[in-house]
Order: sequence, then structure tokens, then C-alpha cells
Amino acid sequence: MAEEQFQFTPKAKKRLSILAIVGVVLLILGIFSASSNSHADEASHGEQTEQVAESHGEEAHATEEHAGEEGHGYHWSKRIFANLWINNMYFVGLALLGVFFVAIQYVSQAGWSAALIRIPMSFGNWLPIGGILTLAIFLLGGHDIFHWTHEYLYDVNDPRYDAIIAGKEGYLNTPFFLARMVVYFVVWYLMFRWIQKKSLEEDLNGSSDYYFKLRGISAGFIVFFAVTSSTSAWDWILSVDTHWFSTMFGWYVFASWWVTALAAITLITVILKEQGYLKIVNTGVLHDLGKFVFAFSIFWTYIWFSQFMLIYYSNIPEETVYFIERLSSDHYSIVFFVNLILNFFFPFLVFMPRDSKRHTVFLKIVTIVVLIGHWFDFYLMITPGVLKENGGFGLLEIGMAIIFGVAFLFVALTGLSKKPLIAKNHPMLKEAEHHHVF
Repeated sequence: MAEEQFQFTPKAKKRLSILAIVGVVLLILGIFSASSNSHADEASHGEQTEQVAESHGEEAHATEEHAGEEGHGYHWSKRIFANLWINNMYFVGLALLGVFFVAIQYVSQAGWSAALIRIPMSFGNWLPIGGILTLAIFLLGGHDIFHWTHEYLYDVNDPRYDAIIAGKEGYLNTPFFLARMVVYFVVWYLMFRWIQKKSLEEDLNGSSDYYFKLRGISAGFIVFFAVTSSTSAWDWILSVDTHWFSTMFGWYVFASWWVTALAAITLITVILKEQGYLKIVNTGVLHDLGKFVFAFSIFWTYIWFSQFMLIYYSNIPEETVYFIERLSSDHYSIVFFVNLILNFFFPFLVFMPRDSKRHTVFLKIVTIVVLIGHWFDFYLMITPGVLKENGGFGLLEIGMAIIFGVAFLFVALTGLSKKPLIAKNHPMLKEAEHHHVF
């Protein structure tokens, strides 16, 4: 079999650069708009308070002081940190689940995916960048993103003391939080590099021993991933809403990350095949990728509905507040239903017919919609908890998402171009070549 080498051409890099510039321009315009609106709101609020003060004297003076305290709780820069965190979590999950996909294929001795294994493997190159960004964003904007980071919450002598949050201090404290963060990324990245190294050695030496070593390493990664995919979801996303908790939340975040990764793998595979790469990948393989996106979109919906239905039906105030905040707000209620349409109804209905999962046009449309849809899923998980009623969606969000998306693609495609596109000595490669779905 002839070796295939992906070429990350100057033309492709130029297109990504132009897209990045568009993202930067949109981000700057979004920041300007957010800051202008924030100042306008403050001015309007000040005028209203002054008018009330003239009418009600001392009573209004007390209202003004209270309003001033609330006004200091939000600054437009908080929206920037919220968006940095949303996009970072989205793409860290995409990188991590790419490695998870590779590990699953080795442990299950899957043959159908052998020809495209290098695509999800390239996602792992983002992990060190994601780790640095996670640490930097937390250190710079942790107080804006995570309410539990404020020390006064744990001081019983402070009027702002919170007994519920103080009860979680053993787990939610900055030193332990940072230690877990470092352990997650270091182990994830080291195991990714180990898998990648053995896969490349298999290319060079051709011994089946490497395949069995890869199975063992992948099994170890999956065990570590099984624990840390949930604990990292608790740390980085669930703790944004510090009072609220859900025992299904780890599974929910995993489902969203997993479908996102499957959609990205499918989209890149289709595009590369259309460009003349991956000749060994046949329609049966594309069909299976489509079935994975279809099936796990249903799985995500199952987890979403199970979590929502149980909380809604039980009607316990400290649990329902999470969904009330998202359903009763003009900022989030539309996104709440758009999330369901993009992530369930659209892929479910389009991929229901057999043939739609075998045609590249449908595969590209659905996977792009799913990638956008699950970005909105992370938006809904994080923004209401950080920004409350001050949230919104506009140029700032679009620009930031484009910048992160371009950066991720640049890193992944650069990594993909530096190694053979197909693992030529993978023992299951012949099975992939003759894989057919009837």
C-alpha cells in the first residue's frame, strides 16, 4: 500500500489565517459593544437612582447604596473570561475525546477505523495548549468564573458566609483544584504521547508486538479517563454553579464531548477524502461514522432528558433553580431550545434514512450543525452560572469561538502533516480496506 502524507498547504494556512483575522475583528467589535452597553446601563441606572433619591430622600439613598453594590458585581470583562472558559472547555474535551476514540479502537480490536486512526490522534496535540490555557484563565479570571474561589464565603464571621459552599471546601479549594488540574493534563498528555510513539514505531518496524502494547496502554488510559472525565467535569463546569449538583453531570459532559469528537472526526475524514486522501476509506467506514454520530446524539439526548425530567418532576427548589435560570431568562431560553434542535432533532431526522449516512454532503452538513450545537451546549452549561442575567450572545461569542476553532485546527492539522496519514502496519488495516456495511 502506498504511503499517504497529508500536506498542510500554504493555501489552507492562508484560509485559516483569514478566518482568524475575521474572528479577531468580530471579537474586538464584540468587546467594544459589550463595554459600551455596560457603561450605558450604568449611566441609565445612575440616573434612575438619582431621580428616586430626589423623590424619596433617605429611603432612596439606601436603595442607591444597594444598587451600587449590585452594579460592582458585573463588569463587561467577566463576559470575556466566561467565553474563554467556554471555548477552552469545548476544545480540551475535543482533544481528550480524540485520544479516547483511539484508545477505544485499540482496546476493542476494532478494524473498521484502522485507516483513519491518525485523525483523532492528531487532536491530542492540543492538550498541552489546553492545559496552559486552563491554568492561565483560572489564575487570571477564576474569581469571575467560580464563585467558590472567594475567601469570605468560608469565614463564619463574615455576613457573606455560605454554609453550603463552606461544606464543600475539602474538595473545592484552590490548591487541591490546581493540583487536580495539573495531574489531569500531565497524565492525559503523557499517555497520549505514549500511544502516539508506539503507533509510529509500529509504522517503522511492522511488528504486531506494538499493537498489543498499544492495547495495554490504551486500557490504562481508559481507566484513568473513566475517573477524570467526570471529576474534571465537576471541577471545571459543575462547580461554576457551586450550590447546584447532579449525579448525572459527569456522564452529561462526557456525552457532549464524545458527540463533538465523533462529529469532528467524521467531518475531517470526509473533507480529506474529497481532497484525494484516505483512498482506503470506503463508504462503509463513512456509514459507520455517521451511525456513531446518530447513535450518540440519541445517547446525549437520553442523558439530557433523564437529568431534566428527574429534576423537573421532583420539583425540589435547590435543584430546579438550574433550569429555571435557563428557561426564564430572555438571554438563555431561546438557546435552551436551539440546543435540543441542533443536537437531537436535526441529526436524528437527517440521519434516520440509511443513505444519508453514506453521502458526504449530508455527513458534512450534520457534523457542522452538531459541532455548533454542542458549542451552545457548553455555552448553556457555563454562561448562566457566571454572568447570570448579564449574559448574551453576539459578536464577542462568535469571534472568540472562531479564534479557538482556527487555533485548534492549525495545531491538529500541523500534527497530522508531520506523520504518515495512515498507520500502514496496523494489523487491522486490511479489514478496514474491505469493510462494508449492508
